[in-house]
Amino acid sequence: MVQSRKDLFLRQSWIDAWASYRQALSQSRAKLWDYVVLTAASEVQSRVYKEHIESRIDAGVLPKHVCYIIIADPDDKRVGSGGATLNVLRYLKKEAGCDSFSNKHILCIHSGGDSKRVPQYSASGKLFSSVPRLLPDGRRSTLFDEIIIWTIAVPPRITDGMFVCSGDTLLLFNPLLIDFYNNGAAAISFKETPEAGENHGVYVCDNEGYVSSFLHKQSISVLCDSGAIDRRGKIDIDTGAVVLSSTMLEELYTLTDSEESFLKYANDNVRLSFYGDFLFPLAGDSTLEQYLEEKTEGNFSEELIECRKALWDILSKYRLKLIRLAPASFIHFGTTNELLELMVSGVDDFRWLDWSKHVLTNSSDKHYAASNSYIDATAEIGDGCYIEDSMIGAGVVIGQGCVISCCDLFNVCVPDGTVLHALKQKDGRCCIRSYGVFDNPKERIWFGKSLDEPLWSAALHPVRDTMRESVEAALRGDSRGACMSLEDSFAHAESSAIRIWQTQLSDKIQALKIYSCIKKRIPACEALPELKQNVVSKGVVERLEELAHAAEFGEKIRIYYYLSLLLDDEEKERMLEKCFRILRDTVLNAALSDIAYDESLRIGKDKVIVNLPLRVNFGGGWSDTPPYCLEHGGTVLNAAITINDEFPVEVVFERTKDEVIILSSVDDGAVQTFSELADIQDCHDPFDTFALHKAVLISCGVIPHKELYKEFICLRNILQRLGGGFKLSTQVRSIPRGSGLGTSSIIAGACVKAAFEFFGKDIKEALMYSRVLCMEQLMSTGGGWQDQVGGLVPGIKIVRSNPALKQQIIVEQLDISEETYKELDERFCLIYTGQRRLARNLLREIVGSYLVSKPDTMNVLGEIQSVATQMKDTLIKGDIDAFASKLNEHWELSKRLDTGSTNTCIDQLLESIEDLIAGKMICGAGGGGFLQTVLKKGVTNKNLRERLGEIFGDCGVDVWECRVVR
Repeated sequence: MVQSRKDLFLRQSWIDAWASYRQALSQSRAKLWDYVVLTAASEVQSRVYKEHIESRIDAGVLPKHVCYIIIADPDDKRVGSGGATLNVLRYLKKEAGCDSFSNKHILCIHSGGDSKRVPQYSASGKLFSSVPRLLPDGRRSTLFDEIIIWTIAVPPRITDGMFVCSGDTLLLFNPLLIDFYNNGAAAISFKETPEAGENHGVYVCDNEGYVSSFLHKQSISVLCDSGAIDRRGKIDIDTGAVVLSSTMLEELYTLTDSEESFLKYANDNVRLSFYGDFLFPLAGDSTLEQYLEEKTEGNFSEELIECRKALWDILSKYRLKLIRLAPASFIHFGTTNELLELMVSGVDDFRWLDWSKHVLTNSSDKHYAASNSYIDATAEIGDGCYIEDSMIGAGVVIGQGCVISCCDLFNVCVPDGTVLHALKQKDGRCCIRSYGVFDNPKERIWFGKSLDEPLWSAALHPVRDTMRESVEAALRGDSRGACMSLEDSFAHAESSAIRIWQTQLSDKIQALKIYSCIKKRIPACEALPELKQNVVSKGVVERLEELAHAAEFGEKIRIYYYLSLLLDDEEKERMLEKCFRILRDTVLNAALSDIAYDESLRIGKDKVIVNLPLRVNFGGGWSDTPPYCLEHGGTVLNAAITINDEFPVEVVFERTKDEVIILSSVDDGAVQTFSELADIQDCHDPFDTFALHKAVLISCGVIPHKELYKEFICLRNILQRLGGGFKLSTQVRSIPRGSGLGTSSIIAGACVKAAFEFFGKDIKEALMYSRVLCMEQLMSTGGGWQDQVGGLVPGIKIVRSNPALKQQIIVEQLDISEETYKELDERFCLIYTGQRRLARNLLREIVGSYLVSKPDTMNVLGEIQSVATQMKDTLIKGDIDAFASKLNEHWELSKRLDTGSTNTCIDQLLESIEDLIAGKMICGAGGGGFLQTVLKKGVTNKNLRERLGEIFGDCGVDVWECRVVR
């Protein structure tokens, strides 16, 4: 929440900086840094930095036309920030091809410290430590990312030269306030309290806006006596950010022109400080005598004095301009205790920057902070803890005020105020570095115990083959095995393993968070907020697929569907195919449990003919479709109807003379004779004209399913046992394809009914339904169970199923009076729209909306079942007008579920007869085919037909005679 005008200004400055940064990613001609240079403490640290940079370039989150350079201190010997600066100038000239610093814009981030006061960042570098926020593109931010974003607009604000900043300080400012086109240097300063000046450098400014003196970590009384405190009680803090002009850089470069000269200034004995040795001579009131006596990072020596004299000759002739930026904020990532305070309570001061205690974690507990960490629900975390890059497993108890970094903990107790940091070594072992939150590794105290040497160099930390062994040894205080110091464990660390661990952990956490949302049925729009821009790593995909492999059915299909939302093109389609294949196979396997190759079958009749009516779906449609019905059960109200007093569906089984199987589809004019078993066993191709015919023979046990029956058998032997060959013929009379009247499933039902009669087998209705379901899964057509029941059972019925993978269909025929049937016959009619329903991926769309728990889809699927039950009650009461009203209500729900259920032609058709009808609904999925209507009292089919004829002529729109089968 924005707290003040300052916060508001800086928030807008951040928004502007982010916009400039995003623009820089795509515009190669933008005025940016020519070089971004990172200094590192060693070659090991340098390699880690390079990996970080390369991964960001590969991900497209760094401008590619900028040259990124990482430079380690020579021979891994600490040369100080001043020596590192000279090393940068030398590298740019001799290695990077920078002929001149003129017109060049260089960002130099000094990040090569040992991080002794925050040892958990020694190996990885404090520069890439996390900042408690997610960037707008979904990445966890680091100090490096923040520096790049905040400084991206600085180059146009300076003529040329080098912008030097510190890798352990975060500066929040508006770069538009920087204005430096002078020759010399400029120090970026913010206003802070005198208390802040006691721990940092402070500038004293003269009347012309230049630095007159530079005070380093002085008491408030000294600051006051030196005139450093202004009339508002503020001081000019040294932010660590300094601009050096190109002319100054050229002169400084002369000190490094030869190898001998360079090593004179850049060595571990002199250890020149950029902020002490380079800035002090630039202050107007400084004298050479004072300069030679200033504190040093290394040791006083004749060599140091000689270096300082040379630096004085170059720098003292320049002036240091003071650039005050306000509003601005200065955040120093100093000690472990400061880090803990910042992450746990300090985030509240920066909520306007979207800082949060919880970043990339499954936890939301306000009593502690967590970043890129997974916290098991059974773990107990004390107040005021900070957990980063860690897995906190079951049975873990962590005391108050602890810092846990890069650990994988299970069933352990961590005492109050403990830092626990896991660091993998080059030999593959793990060192657990344990110390107190308030311990200063430069001092000789460890958990209140006096040491003979500084904590940094004391060999106190156990090294074991596994992290778990090392953690247990550290918490027991077991020093009997191998132990290392903070210094040595840092020197021998497998630093690249840290980034790999962080990435793997981030992927795992992202995957587990998504999986948790899936299990809780949280809608995808809420479950994927951090991946809203479809930025998903390969690791997240792999982790989710691993979870899917072990998950139960409902979670398994949802994981794959959610993955399809996060991926593009071929991978998206691959995930969708997996989702629906698992759905199809699960339903099929449940149905297959009821079928088997039945060797007892014999042809019992020479010919069997089965005729069935069609069905109209009054209410509850889609609730009978897997996976919804598998998880919630379904409720459907439908009726069997004749068309022009005929049963349109006909299936014929008849004996043949030859020992072959003949399959015929009268509707398609197709007939084929089969003499090989394998040709009939393949029924998975939905484009196969005879897929349905083959599926009925398998589901009824006439021929064996090739996966369930492995014994060799030939078709002739099967037919000999059956008593001869036979022909199976199907047709639907006078009904156009895509009618919405359930023809395909009713043909399947008729086939099953005819098959069992032909082969002399009694079958109960429930088993018949399961055989048809099995057929549809064998054909890979999916769909629900209401159509077949609608045609197989006469009258109006409400059909239900309970939640289960193996659906048990319960049919209740309504007890409706003859008067009600008569009124329904007079007022209910079908209208053909003149449009054949087009094939759409409708099943995937509706099922997909359900799988991602789309709120409106979930609501509609529940409401349509309720409406179906209410419809049943109106019919039992004989209230046709109330039934018509509920039909209208269902129509509105259907349109919410699928906007494609209607179209302009259907809407215009219904609007043209609005005054004649009391109720309306689609048949089937809609988008064409038939409409069902209930006429107003006194209106006849003839009235309706005349109206349609007036408007639509002979284009095919017409009223069809229908009647509910009693």
